[in-house]
Order: sequence, then C-alpha cells, then structure tokens
Amino acid sequence: MSITSEFKEFISKGNVMDLAVGVIIGGAFGKIVDSLVKDLIMPVVGKIFGGLDFSNFFVLLSNPPADYKGAMTYADLTKAGVPLFAYGNFITVAVNFAILAFIIFMMVRAMNKMKRAEPAPAPAPTPEDVVLLREIRDALKR
Repeated sequence: MSITSEFKEFISKGNVMDLAVGVIIGGAFGKIVDSLVKDLIMPVVGKIFGGLDFSNFFVLLSNPPADYKGAMTYADLTKAGVPLFAYGNFITVAVNFAILAFIIFMMVRAMNKMKRAEPAPAPAPTPEDVVLLREIRDALKR
C-alpha cells in the first residue's frame, strides 16, 4: 500500500474528520468563553471585590529598563519585555477554564440525555444442536 493511499484512507475515516471539526469549533468556542470571562465576568468580580482588576496582579521579577516610560501595567510591561510573575492573569485563565469545562460538561450531559435509549439486542436464537441436547437431557431426567 502506498503512502498516499494509506494517508487517504486515514484521512477519510470519520474519527479524523470529527476530530478536525471538534478542534475548529473548540477554538471558536474558546474565544467566546475568553470574551465572556474577560469582558463580562471578571469586571463584575472585580467590582464586587472593590474594583480589582485581576489582570494587573503581578510581581516584577526584575526592574524595567532605565529608559522605560510606559505605565506599570501587565500589558505595557510585558510588551517592554520585563519578566513578570503574573498570578492575576493565571486567576483569569483558571476562571476561564472552569467556565469552559462546566459548559462542555453541560453540553455532553444534554447530548447524553438526547440520545435515545437503544433497545437491548434480542438474544441470538439457540443453536439446533443445543436444543436437541437439552431435549435429550430432559428425556433422561424422566
């Protein structure tokens, strides 16, 4: 079997196509959840906790360059190449993951409920020789 025909067989299998569709939809869905967390949830959480902006919680691991004149925000310092221990950004990503995991759990749960319960397969008919042996056994018991 040539490599091209083997590759064509591999690609045409349903599992590979399902995985590709899942990755593409997952990427798009991830962007939606990122926006949900960044633009809707974290501002509310920040407001509840006194106007905190979790994305700007960080610890400088070294001083900014001497000629640095930008703001002391996570985005500006990162752009300037200053190493940061950005635990606030980690909190945002962790909340993002928890929401994404919960939404996926709910979707899988809904899909499982939508699946119709498949009836149990009917038992296979008993082979003729087994039926005949049972009849002989029953006759001998009498």
